[in-house]
Amino acid sequence: MAALVTLTVLEIVLGIDNIIFISIMAGKLPPAERQKARVWGLALAMITRIGLLCSLVWVMKLTQSLFSVLSHEITGRDLVLIIGGLFLLAKSTHEIHDTLETHEAEEIKKNAASKFLEVITQIAILDIVFSLDLVITAIGMADHVGIMVVAVMVAVVFMLFFSKAIGEFVERHPTIKMLALSFLLLIGLSLVAEGFHTHVPKGYIYFAMAFSVFVEMMSLRLRKGSKVKA
Repeated sequence: MAALVTLTVLEIVLGIDNIIFISIMAGKLPPAERQKARVWGLALAMITRIGLLCSLVWVMKLTQSLFSVLSHEITGRDLVLIIGGLFLLAKSTHEIHDTLETHEAEEIKKNAASKFLEVITQIAILDIVFSLDLVITAIGMADHVGIMVVAVMVAVVFMLFFSKAIGEFVERHPTIKMLALSFLLLIGLSLVAEGFHTHVPKGYIYFAMAFSVFVEMMSLRLRKGSKVKA
């Protein structure tokens, strides 16, 4: 029971970056399709993680050295992290540019033209990266695959319950969206660093992001109070 609770909490905490990415990508779709994209995104995350858990022998082979770069041994896991990190960096930078440069009318037109399949495909690519690292971390925390599978399912149901609220909140507040994209940039950098065996504790990144969000929430509250007084 203790292992199940620990793994479930781990899945939820380390799945925050996944929820943020899904929320931002879903926001590119017309309002009627956003919740559908969130459900599909989290469903794909669950399927990917369970699939990796059921292929532990293959996953463990990814930790074997393939070649070396500048005296660093590169494994299959490292390659996935580096490629995924670069993809996340490129995607986050593109989204920040769109947020800053795209006019409202162009954004509406872009949302109408966005393809549901394209968004889901991009979510699926990042799901693999986020899931691989999480599964490798979880392997040493439970003796039975069944416990890990249950933990994944419970965590996804929990995240699904809050994903809509998080997505709508991010869409309503552009400054929060910018913070979220900056957070994804940090995650992308940390993935690339991990690929080159430079460990960056996610706790530091999460704390920095939580502190930034706290300051922004205080700022939003202050601005709202000022408008009421005016």
